[in-house]
Amino acid sequence: MNEIKNRICVYQGNIVKLGTDAIVNAANTSLLGGGGVDGAIHAAAGPELLEECRGLHGCRVGQAKLTKGYRLPAPYIIHTVGPIWQGGGQQEAELLASCYRSSMEIAAEKRLSSIAFPAISTGVYGYPRQEAARIAIHTVAEALQQHSGIKKVYLVAWDKETALLYQSLLEQL
Repeated sequence: MNEIKNRICVYQGNIVKLGTDAIVNAANTSLLGGGGVDGAIHAAAGPELLEECRGLHGCRVGQAKLTKGYRLPAPYIIHTVGPIWQGGGQQEAELLASCYRSSMEIAAEKRLSSIAFPAISTGVYGYPRQEAARIAIHTVAEALQQHSGIKKVYLVAWDKETALLYQSLLEQL
């Protein structure tokens, strides 16, 4: 498990600044931009991203789709739609895990060696941070066992509290 843990890195800061092979966008189902991480990625990538996203015709919750990174340091963006927290009884955990799995599968298919994830669904979608972080770390660790070509996964936290949470859970792996 140490080999897997060494491939996961916690980063506190702005995901749009990372020069990984792909960054993951916590998108809405339209893929046409929104608030939070989604709005920041669309703003940083430029109007060409919106044009490409229009051609994707949206994305279902738990799934992911790939676009170019345009003006970002990352050459690709993997857009995934996390679940809205409704108390935990509406398959939220399965759908959130599917976001991470689907994104990792796209990265592996595209032969990308690094990927950066925001804390999917923990903003306006209201997913409890502790549970979302646990799902993120366990799902990424499982996916890394299957995808040896992905050398580094960054779990990106906007704030110190989330970064410490990720770090604590990562140490427990």
